[in-house]
Amino acid sequence: MPILRNELGDVLRDARLGQGRTLRDISSDARVSLGYLSEVERGQKEASSELLASICLALDVPMSAILREVSVRFEMAEGLIDTRSLRRMPVMPAIPDTVPELLRSIKQ
Repeated sequence: MPILRNELGDVLRDARLGQGRTLRDISSDARVSLGYLSEVERGQKEASSELLASICLALDVPMSAILREVSVRFEMAEGLIDTRSLRRMPVMPAIPDTVPELLRSIKQ
């Protein structure tokens, strides 16, 4: 099972590197120490919601996009996404429609 702080750190690092930015760039814009940001990215520290919001603002990436990517990584680890087709597997079993059965029983 993945660990939330590790997955979150990986997603934040991927976003930063995808923009070609350094830890120093983001730490300055987010007003967080470079060392602490590095520890968050490496999954050694938990990011508070306020810190995460500040980092997302510095990255100019919506927090929902970061959390969505983390969620997808968890779904893949939990086997809820078929990685061959990237199709989401149902989490809850389908609830059968009982109305037709009820109507048949009333007519009898």
